Amino acid sequence: MKKSVFVCIVLLVIFITGCTGVPQGERPQDTAAALKAVQTGTQGIVTSVLANSPPALIYDTSDLVALVEVRNKGNFDLDQQSCFVQITGFDPNIIRGGFDVPRSCAENVGMIQGKNVYNTEGDFNQIEFHSPSVQLPDDEFEYNPTLNFVTCYQYHTKASPQVCVDPLFYQVTSKQKSCIPKPATVGGGQGAPVGVSFVGVNMVGGKAVFEINVQNFGTGIVLSPYAGIQNCGQASLDYTDFDRVGYDVRLSGGTLIDCKPHDKIVRLNNGQGKIVCSYTIPGTSSFETPLQIDLDYGYTDSIQQPIKIVKTPQ
Repeated sequence: MKKSVFVCIVLLVIFITGCTGVPQGERPQDTAAALKAVQTGTQGIVTSVLANSPPALIYDTSDLVALVEVRNKGNFDLDQQSCFVQITGFDPNIIRGGFDVPRSCAENVGMIQGKNVYNTEGDFNQIEFHSPSVQLPDDEFEYNPTLNFVTCYQYHTKASPQVCVDPLFYQVTSKQKSCIPKPATVGGGQGAPVGVSFVGVNMVGGKAVFEINVQNFGTGIVLSPYAGIQNCGQASLDYTDFDRVGYDVRLSGGTLIDCKPHDKIVRLNNGQGKIVCSYTIPGTSSFETPLQIDLDYGYTDSIQQPIKIVKTPQ
């Protein structure tokens, strides 16, 4: 009897062990793959309109409801004041009741987290826009607006490419060096719509000069980090609010000499801009060190959906 009980216990332990999955992060290769997925990509906030919300055709006496799904597919978390969705493109005298009021992307949830090693897809939220009062003028029988769903948000991009610096670049043969200064490997984005596309390094004596190219990888428009985003769908921005990216660059293995542009704002032209930073490099041998780049900006994107409003039969 005791032997039978012992055998049953052993079989039960084997069964439970076999059914237990490996916790996330237990296998180094899984953690590395998840980390790569988090640190790459060219998307930030992505919005979509749920099927039949709004419907393609409604009567003018019906309520108009639009359900918008907001997904944070980048790796930067957004709170309630960092992202807004607004609907434009319609006559507020016909579609009334605050249908055009900006709504926080994190409404009712407090925060939309970006992707991380525990959730490589990022968080999402659904926002309901409601107009209880749709009314066509007496002499109009049909209205065909294209609703424009505008998303405006603040975002950050962090990149830390490994760079090689050599204070005695022209004085020591390559066979005596642990590394050779060359362009750093960047590509595939850094988990955000704006990112670093190129990092070059030139050694001038004991000074390292870094050329950092910044690019808009997304489908939207880059905004200044100081632009007001809450009502940006209603032309509250001027030309100085567009194509501006704030930056901060740090090199742990060197002392900063200078960074340009001096006002810490990169102006993008055709979606691209450049930062040039110089550092004094100590020592007498080459070594690798991370170049820490932080980009700060706003971003706006939009999607459109046509609808038809017809007069209610009398």
